[in-house]
Amino acid sequence: MNYSILSWAELSKEQLYQLLRLRSEVFVVEQECAYQDLDGLDEQAQHILVIGTDNQLNGYTRIYEALYQGKTYQAIGRVCVKASQRGQGVARQMMQVTLDHIESKSQEAVTVSAQAYLEAFYQQLGFNTVSEPYLEDGIPHIRMIRERH
Repeated sequence: MNYSILSWAELSKEQLYQLLRLRSEVFVVEQECAYQDLDGLDEQAQHILVIGTDNQLNGYTRIYEALYQGKTYQAIGRVCVKASQRGQGVARQMMQVTLDHIESKSQEAVTVSAQAYLEAFYQQLGFNTVSEPYLEDGIPHIRMIRERH
């Protein structure tokens, strides 16, 4: 697997199409969740693309700055892995690359609005749950924070 970390301006049309397609496959089709994916944050985000040996997008995350309870965090969002790649450690490796990139660029803590069923996964990456479950687009989520070490 290869990783590309790109700004909005650096994304090619093909890369943008692939990442929007993957996000739609996972969040809209698989999870049957009609929501507004194009939320205005992509333009300010760093985009982490996981490219397989077949040159296809296998996973994706984005990093952007966010406020939570009056404090600025580096936020990770739109975390998704192609269905055919799940169970192979792609998500864990992708998240580690994402966290390493954040820590090389910022001293801020990291936050994620995680789907509640993934709480243990994020805890293994050093995140702590800081909220009660809440609904986001009809799906239970929890706010999690990873403090700087």
